[in-house]
Amino acid sequence: MDAAELAHIAALEMQTHGLLPEFGPDVLREVQARADHIESQGPERHGDIRDLRQRLWFSIDNDDTQDLDQLSWAEQRPDGQVRLAVAVADVDTLVHQGSATDAHAAINTTSVYTAAGVFPMLPTRLSNDLTSLHEGRERLAVVVEMDVDGDGAVTGSQLYRAVVRNQAKLTYDSVAAWLDGQAGAPAAVGASPALQAQLTLHDRVARSLRHWRTRRGALNVMTAQARPVFADGQLVDLRADRKNRAKDLIADLMIATNGATARHLADNGQPSLRRVLQEPKRWDRLVKLAAEHGASLPAAPDALALDQFLTARRQAAPAEFEELSLSVVKLLGSGAYAAALPGAPASGHFGLAVNDYAHSTAPNRRFVDLVTQRLLKASLAKQPPPYTIDQLTVIAQQCTMQEDSASTVERRVLKAAAAFLLHDRIGESFDAIVTGAAPKGTFVRIVSPLVEGRVVRGFEGLDVGDTLRVTLRSVDLEQRFIDFERA
Repeated sequence: MDAAELAHIAALEMQTHGLLPEFGPDVLREVQARADHIESQGPERHGDIRDLRQRLWFSIDNDDTQDLDQLSWAEQRPDGQVRLAVAVADVDTLVHQGSATDAHAAINTTSVYTAAGVFPMLPTRLSNDLTSLHEGRERLAVVVEMDVDGDGAVTGSQLYRAVVRNQAKLTYDSVAAWLDGQAGAPAAVGASPALQAQLTLHDRVARSLRHWRTRRGALNVMTAQARPVFADGQLVDLRADRKNRAKDLIADLMIATNGATARHLADNGQPSLRRVLQEPKRWDRLVKLAAEHGASLPAAPDALALDQFLTARRQAAPAEFEELSLSVVKLLGSGAYAAALPGAPASGHFGLAVNDYAHSTAPNRRFVDLVTQRLLKASLAKQPPPYTIDQLTVIAQQCTMQEDSASTVERRVLKAAAAFLLHDRIGESFDAIVTGAAPKGTFVRIVSPLVEGRVVRGFEGLDVGDTLRVTLRSVDLEQRFIDFERA
């Protein structure tokens, strides 16, 4: 199977699950008109916009990422606090509410990351170019500036618009290796003592933010995503793409930013879209899973107790922690979006141990973030909200539904890739972990290639988190079936 074949499969899956794999001609014409206007007139700058181009802003992302959504900068203050600023690309400036481009984004609501490649929410002329915070390019941004004390608490924040310039495009793997002392500094970092100081300060403040959440029950898990590997255009493997120190750093900054965003909207009387994760329905299975490892959890859901169990297991058996993390993530379930009125009781996020959480840091990739950006800009301009609460409720439902659809597409394309890799390995046995146990079937994940399949024989009594040996029984590339039986 080559990349083109897999891309064709992915496009069919997009259509089957109610997602648009291509942009209509009206969208492409609109984007070209925007590009032509910028080339002739320059970017539009209305309102109170600060000039922060001289700050040492930088980005950290994957090696091949082109749709850069955020930059950051930090400053140690004399009072012991750290001033942390996150600049988010002002996508709304070029994607106007009610436009054809906005309508396409409102249907898909997210970029879809498949083993065949990315189906972007916005045309790449925008997301990979005009609105991307590329190194050396001046861009408009919405800045969330926070004061973080030594304990990791955000003691204050302010939001404003600014023009910024990315001074250094860094990558997760190289930054993580340098922070861990396993490799020399990336070229841009090695050449700039100021950038070295920025990364060191960022790493310290990110850890303090994480520790503050951990003390309140935020879950520290370690999971891996499958990444396709091609050689000479042919698919040869699905390997694990794991978290690292730099990815954790950025995640901690984004969680703090999203919290500050939600609080700003609430404090200024604006409605918002929140990301929520309710208490797990299968807490009883988590209790049993802990008991199997010689630990006890309370009868009622308790995030702090669960994280203390996870921390102890990570220290006691680090080699097994990824499997345990996967089981916990599956049992927690997926989150959802909800519209919230200002002053209404906040719906929290069980896994992050935060009560105020509004996605805002990836407007190139998520429609929720673009809508939130419009709410923020209206608030900063002292204008009425651009959406009613009823409209936000509909958007929240659409985004939740399409996020699930995107996950299904990603999973099925991955299954197609894995089916190709496994079609000549019928009868082989693999170590596996149960990732799903429901009336619709029992599912397991194997490591090489990293993929899930259904147990069609010998599944009786299995539950999420159980480990076992399975034998590959059959593969159906067309139906995306990978069937195992208990060995």
